[in-house]
Amino acid sequence: MSHSVAKPHSRSLAEWLHVLENLNMAHIELGLERMQQVAARLGLLCLPSYVITVGGTNGKGSTCALLESMLRAGSHSVGVYSSPHLLDYRERVRINGRFPEEQAFCDAFAAVEAARGDIALTYFEFGTLAALWLFRAVQPDVVLLEVGLGGRLDATNVVESDQTVITTIALDHTDWLGSDREVIGFEKAGILRAGKPAVCGDPDPPASIARQADRLGTPMAFSGRDFHWQRQGEHWSFTSPQGTLQHLPVPGLPLMNAATALATLAASPFKLGQDAIAEGLREARLAGRLTELEPGLWVDVAHNPESATYLASQLPGGKGNIHAVVGMLKDKDMTATLAALQPLVTHWYPASLTGPRGASGTELATLLKREHHHFDSVTAALQAALAARAPGDSVIVFGSFFTVAEALAWHGTQQKEC
Repeated sequence: MSHSVAKPHSRSLAEWLHVLENLNMAHIELGLERMQQVAARLGLLCLPSYVITVGGTNGKGSTCALLESMLRAGSHSVGVYSSPHLLDYRERVRINGRFPEEQAFCDAFAAVEAARGDIALTYFEFGTLAALWLFRAVQPDVVLLEVGLGGRLDATNVVESDQTVITTIALDHTDWLGSDREVIGFEKAGILRAGKPAVCGDPDPPASIARQADRLGTPMAFSGRDFHWQRQGEHWSFTSPQGTLQHLPVPGLPLMNAATALATLAASPFKLGQDAIAEGLREARLAGRLTELEPGLWVDVAHNPESATYLASQLPGGKGNIHAVVGMLKDKDMTATLAALQPLVTHWYPASLTGPRGASGTELATLLKREHHHFDSVTAALQAALAARAPGDSVIVFGSFFTVAEALAWHGTQQKEC
């Protein structure tokens, strides 16, 4: 018998990922029928944990990280599913703050492969089912599911969730979700469940979200109406129908998302003391979100106008110049994203991203409307930026998960060589 093709149960994680990357399916194929069939075969439509599904345009990952941190500080076990990953596929699943072992992923992939039969799955669907399989095996108190794209037809939406969150609504993935906030809001609101609590963190949400909540009878708390937050120097306060929390520590993630996470906890069965909330806020981290790799070198996955505007508000002030390395996908709003940082950046280093969706450094340089040298890779652009910076200058790398992943990989190699 030939041993040239590894049997499903003997494949390594790298071999499984190669299989997933070569599935004969469209890169993105919205729809739940295939997922529901395979999830039903695996018994994954209803998990034994309390499930909170988190959708929205920006802030999903941060909100999940803040919820995870606070719940863990309150002694609850937590599983998180998020995407995409930066350097290691295992980043997509966290169970009590740790990535599962490679073998656990291999076992999960083998279970999905055996159950799907002749049903075709996309890369994301396959991975989502594997994550759900891992959560069912461990049965943490809470499972946080970050929606991949949209909501109504996203693979995560096959699970019967106990609570839902919509962070913000902005124009992104317009080819798939529609070209205005009302239509996108309707897609995002597809995760809402009849009679199950929900939270919306967008201070100006499209009316389509409230309409869907009313139609389903979903009790929904809206930012600015049902809960409020206010920064007061190095502290902030949060007010909901359950009361006011004062003198909260400012986390390293956006305050708006922290308020959304607190509103979610307020509507949940998990009642945390203020000490656990404060500890969770202080400890919450998320790789690739305004992460300082070394003094003066920052990376951020901001890839649309809203996230770039937030990044601009958080860039370190001072007299030094800001050098920006940027690489983007061409299906994003590149012009508006770059414009958000134009007033602050003194030197630009536009870089090409590989793959069919990657924009070239030349395209980005053209959009910047000034003569800029462009680079064939993020690594080359980052090396040039670091070489050009003077004492007191800052370097920021942003524009895509792919951009930050390449910067992290190169920086990690440099650290090992030192």
